Amino acid sequence: MNATALPRMQLNGAPAGADDLRHLVQTNYGHFTALRVEQGGVRGLDLHLDRLQHATRALFGSELERERVRGYLRHAVAGDVSELSARVNVFAHALDRERLDRSVAVDVLVTVAPVSTRATAPLRVKSFRYARDLPAIKHVGTFALFHHRHLAQQAGFDDALFVDEDGRISEGSIWNVGFVDRDGAVVWPDAPQLDGVGMQLLKAGLAREGIAGATRPIRLSGLAAFRAAFFTNASVPVRAIASIDGQTFAHDDAMLETLARCYAANTPQPL
Repeated sequence: MNATALPRMQLNGAPAGADDLRHLVQTNYGHFTALRVEQGGVRGLDLHLDRLQHATRALFGSELERERVRGYLRHAVAGDVSELSARVNVFAHALDRERLDRSVAVDVLVTVAPVSTRATAPLRVKSFRYARDLPAIKHVGTFALFHHRHLAQQAGFDDALFVDEDGRISEGSIWNVGFVDRDGAVVWPDAPQLDGVGMQLLKAGLAREGIAGATRPIRLSGLAAFRAAFFTNASVPVRAIASIDGQTFAHDDAMLETLARCYAANTPQPL
């Protein structure tokens, strides 16, 4: 494989072939993290590594060494200083589907590709009563996420927002949601959800700026209390939400700029 060609796909540090990937197709069990590489560094790299280690223990009962993952990422990036999209998948060729209680060593697949163009138009989202299995883990069971996005788009919206059985807003299809109240404070939903890296970095940046923040239950019936809403994940740190169902929000350029600045204040960590 040409070391400079993109996309690059490497399994345990070596070029991945079709036979290497057959297990991923046959057994949909594992987890991943998606990150953006900027000049050989990643904002929130430690948070991505924390995520991978926690999920490996939970799903496979084994340890994943942080330096192993960093080494694979460095090898896959191959010194490229352009902005790149990377994904780390963790699965196990040695997994015995009949004895899932046994601890098993894991395999690491790293994919590196050019970054996609960031969408900027404010999102119109539709709510659905749905909660992910194991919401604290970024696992590979993504069918329902994209199916709900599909349903939202069929209904004339852009994406899906999830509401749990207790009526609390939790998260979007592949993103976290935040709200801005009438006093300018940022409010995060209190409901089972993925603790997204983008959200964690925004919280850290907002705290450093001294901007008020809170986490509390948010229901669809209470959305009129907020003047703005936004989407965040590690690939698109901040994107405005124009509406949720029939509730519209103001497009607050000043707040979006503040959020973007708070995110950018988190220095990329070298691989």
